[in-house]
Amino acid sequence: MDRDDTTLRVLSTSDLAGLDISLADVVDTVEQAYRTLAAGRSDNPRKLSVKPDDGHSVSYAMLGRDGVRNVVAIKTSYKHGLHESRENQHYYTTLTIYDDVTGLPVAMMDCSRIGSLRTPAVSALLARECASPAAKTALVIGTGTQGRLALPFLLTTLPQLDRLLLSGTHPDGMAAVRAELARHYPDRDVEVVTDLAPAAREADVVVATAGAHTPAAVEAGWLRPGATAILVGHGLAPSTLHDADRVIATSEAQMRVTGTDMADADGDLPAVDVELPVVISGATKARTAPDQRIFAYNSGLVVTDIALGHRFAQLAAEQKLGTEVALWC
Repeated sequence: MDRDDTTLRVLSTSDLAGLDISLADVVDTVEQAYRTLAAGRSDNPRKLSVKPDDGHSVSYAMLGRDGVRNVVAIKTSYKHGLHESRENQHYYTTLTIYDDVTGLPVAMMDCSRIGSLRTPAVSALLARECASPAAKTALVIGTGTQGRLALPFLLTTLPQLDRLLLSGTHPDGMAAVRAELARHYPDRDVEVVTDLAPAAREADVVVATAGAHTPAAVEAGWLRPGATAILVGHGLAPSTLHDADRVIATSEAQMRVTGTDMADADGDLPAVDVELPVVISGATKARTAPDQRIFAYNSGLVVTDIALGHRFAQLAAEQKLGTEVALWC
């Protein structure tokens, strides 16, 4: 990445779409970011957020440093039209990375593909660490951006899964889930379920990725002993959190900011037993008994975006993708 300090490599959505990266590479990159954070070599301050009183939009800013890659980055996210249907919302997210050894800029990029890969990779790591050793059946709720890659990533970390269930309402989304599964695991298929309660009772791992307007809400009483319920978007009732035997989160502080819809009648959330980076480090285990029902909260940590974004920037530089912008001259 030979550039001076007046230029910045800008990577567009189409630039990043053409980069080929394996699911295993994504999982390894995200896992390394957690290990580095747990070792105290990275910094991940709490995100800043702004939301108007009427709730029509929300914006976030997240700054972090990766101590293995020696880069500093800031991620911004802005979503407009929260009361509208998904197709009528506007969402923009960017990541800007600087080399903390040379002091030079690395790249600025659209962060949407990074998020679409990072989030299901984190769910897959949560499933790997939290699932019962006997886990065989996975249920994914939702067919949006996160739902479409949930099953391929789950199979990457839990190859022993032999039954894959899908709960969704949008035909195009369900077709996209099938297409992604076929692309990564052509020998596997998914069963579409229309009755959520019995499907949840059969699942060892439930990953809820649905949008805010979903009617789906798995109750704690539907979960079998030893089940793991992972919340990414929506699709789990608050009882799955409050009645859980163990609560795991990527970050307890983040959960208390973004997980308020799971609060009880008094507005309270239960304490988190352990955070995922500590589990990934090997210092402790997420599951301590086979029959525990575990609730896991997947919220983004910017260090994972930074690690994956830097990986994309490396691949893009090798392929000479992107546009050099003379931003500071």
